[in-house]
Amino acid sequence: MPNPNAVVSSVIRLEPPLDRAPAEMLRAERGLSVELEGGRRVRLDPADPRSPGFAQILDGLNKQGLPVYLEIDPATSVITRLLIPYVTRILGVDLSDQDALDVKLEYSHARHVLRRGQPDFAELEKQLREAMRGGGPVILTEDDAHNIIDVRSFVPGPGGPLTPFPKPELPRPIPWPLRWIWKLLSWIWCWPWWPWWWFCCMSMTKAQQVFDSMNATSCNPLTVPVPCIPFLYPDDGCWGRAHEMCRLMINMGLSPKKVWIEASTRLHVNTRNNPACFVEWHWHVAPTLCVRGPSFFQTQSMVIDPSLFTTPVSKATWKGVQGDPNATLTDSDASIFYLWTGATDPTYVATNQVLATYRLRLLNRTLQFGAPPYANCP
Repeated sequence: MPNPNAVVSSVIRLEPPLDRAPAEMLRAERGLSVELEGGRRVRLDPADPRSPGFAQILDGLNKQGLPVYLEIDPATSVITRLLIPYVTRILGVDLSDQDALDVKLEYSHARHVLRRGQPDFAELEKQLREAMRGGGPVILTEDDAHNIIDVRSFVPGPGGPLTPFPKPELPRPIPWPLRWIWKLLSWIWCWPWWPWWWFCCMSMTKAQQVFDSMNATSCNPLTVPVPCIPFLYPDDGCWGRAHEMCRLMINMGLSPKKVWIEASTRLHVNTRNNPACFVEWHWHVAPTLCVRGPSFFQTQSMVIDPSLFTTPVSKATWKGVQGDPNATLTDSDASIFYLWTGATDPTYVATNQVLATYRLRLLNRTLQFGAPPYANCP
């Protein structure tokens, strides 16, 4: 059965409201009171150093209309654990190995795992498979290592957080004869113009400057101020990071594109920005820029991905660090927000929502494990 001391709820209000810094409010009021659905009240312990961060996360989720998972001390009503659930649809439940199931979520590139050692494994698996078959949304909670611990049905109310969107479908590939004809025609068309195209691409020095400009927007993990980009939370949200970087590049007068990688099994990337020292993905995306070189009149697409690198890299290098030599790369226009549906986000409303959510996830990880990079990682 679910943890009897756990509650999944929308935040109705914080009392008093956060009109000052959370730490000041906690000291002044000897603890913040949090009203949840159904009139239940819990509180933040002023003696807990995580409480100011918890208050910021609760306020952020409240503004987004998203639920929170809380574990409560039944004797004191104090919040002892806070996790940020996914409100999502289930796309797949596949056998990963004998000890775990891989669960694919809509609008997530992370690997989510249901382990057989998890209490209530059978019940959670049943809920996930029923949700996948029915196509309805669920509230799915997992720990920081992406182990699923709680699944509940979700029914959007008026103004609920899950906006209607079509069920994702992978784009149909172009038949190979047409693909080769298209490549031949493109080569014939571009050949007379390629020397001029070389001058339109930037130098490697300029590409590094652009990379540094993107990296400079990285979030302080202790404060996650808007409009920072949460590169230090590489686990998920890459499509939001990529779209925001493209917006910034376009504002710089550049013409970025995007490259998407899809795993044949799973992508595995070593990183010091995760306490486990690695992340696993089903897919990933980053912007690309046309760069001159390495030889005269040669150009190449360089990937700008501060979540993985400290410099622009070739697509081959970018693919190579992700641990799946059989993964496939797909190029797209910068306007494509989410490849699997073909969705765009010209107003950047969805982009800002993605960034806001993963800023909070970065802050919550920092409250639990300290700020990245993690010294235990090689």
